[in-house]
Amino acid sequence: MFERVTPESCGVDSGRILDFLEYLEDAGMTTHSVLMMKDDKVFTEAYWKPFDKDFCHRMYSQTKSYVGVAIGLLEEEGKLSLNDKIYDYFKDELKTEPSEFLKAQTIRETLTMTTATTKYVPWFTSGAKDRVQHYFAYNGAEKPAGTTWHYDSGGSQILATLVERLSGRSLFDYLYEKVFCHLGTFKTATILKARGGDSWGDSALVCTPRDMASFARFVMHGGTVDGKYIMNADYLRAAVSPLRDNCLIGFETPNAQGYGYQIWCQPDGFAFRGMGDQDTLVIPEKKLIFVITSDNQGLPPSRLMILPVFRNMVAKQAKNEPLPENPEAYKKLCDYIDGLKLRSISGKKSVPFAKEVQDKEFIAEENALGFEKFSLHFEGEKGGELRYTNKTGAKVLPFSMCENTFTTFPEEGYSNETGGERTKGFFYRCASAAAWREEKKLQLRVRIIDRYFGNLCIIFSFKNPDLVVVTATKAAEDFLSEYQGEFLARAK
Repeated sequence: MFERVTPESCGVDSGRILDFLEYLEDAGMTTHSVLMMKDDKVFTEAYWKPFDKDFCHRMYSQTKSYVGVAIGLLEEEGKLSLNDKIYDYFKDELKTEPSEFLKAQTIRETLTMTTATTKYVPWFTSGAKDRVQHYFAYNGAEKPAGTTWHYDSGGSQILATLVERLSGRSLFDYLYEKVFCHLGTFKTATILKARGGDSWGDSALVCTPRDMASFARFVMHGGTVDGKYIMNADYLRAAVSPLRDNCLIGFETPNAQGYGYQIWCQPDGFAFRGMGDQDTLVIPEKKLIFVITSDNQGLPPSRLMILPVFRNMVAKQAKNEPLPENPEAYKKLCDYIDGLKLRSISGKKSVPFAKEVQDKEFIAEENALGFEKFSLHFEGEKGGELRYTNKTGAKVLPFSMCENTFTTFPEEGYSNETGGERTKGFFYRCASAAAWREEKKLQLRVRIIDRYFGNLCIIFSFKNPDLVVVTATKAAEDFLSEYQGEFLARAK
């Protein structure tokens, strides 16, 4: 696996791939990697620096699809039936009595997200210390399971915990023993933990794009690896089939083509999908596998754009037989890939107004963010620092002008190995860049690039050198909350 070949040898035009990569850039997306494979041959592999093929990337809800496969492995071992009531596996440890609808919910209904849930309070914002207790106590189960489709991340976590209860292993170790070890991949991968000690099975697989591609190929081949039987093909065929309708508002978007066992159906195949545009698309008829990692949190249209555009620009044009080699087009594609780097910010590197606010201390009026004071230090067009004090202390955030500088985000204690738990002395890696968008408006963009991903935009809109409105917007799950809101600040 992972033999590198030209696109033309796989029936794909290098020029169309280049057009697709340029589309991602032109659409303003923040892409980290793209991998395209035909069966066992990689014909495109692109990484936006500083990302590379060895970077273990958080795959968010793609993790759910792995849980769906793990349940199938347990069924084959005879450790459960899909028609079992999932409550029965947890009733002895529950501290509260669930609703009758939830008590009747089956494993199959949980797999297909036709659960009894009508509302779900995210566990990391609720303060819940145990996700099993949280799900059965707070899921708002007010409708019979098996009726309507409703995205139920908590249900996916219960399935993951069930895997661990019945296998006696962590979710990752069980999958590694049963599947990953046969793929020759996932050697540096892991699954983070949730509060309570269970694996964070609905969101926290951390692995490489090549790992994702190998798993997609395994599912595409019905549970075999190079002809070797690994698991029940019938279960996987069902898992990638539109078992339940998930078209909720009458618009048949790419996300509304049906749902299997924790796997999204597509017009011509199936997909594993994760927040921020972590996607793996499989088109079995052409044996095409497409993997993309990104951080487009805060850019909702991207969710509807990437897979359809790939399908129309690349997949639909792909032939089942090789195309004539095109060295010139292939070199152009390779050169473009070599120049890719993480998206920054556009604007002016310097404006005359910068000198009027250079190192001036601004005192913030009372605000929900807890900002107390700040100053901006510039080093010409090169970059500078945001120096500020908020409720957690004094901090310095370096930035470059119109390009990224790679540094450490100065807020201490966000989650690391265990989601929802603060880690003393721990800091996320980040990329930060600033640009003058107007004569008196500076925009600072921060991208968290660690096991957790997030986007932060802070805009300094000056009325004059002594008065400024600061607007902070974040797109991140369960962190950066101190950087969400707006306040007025005046020069000291």
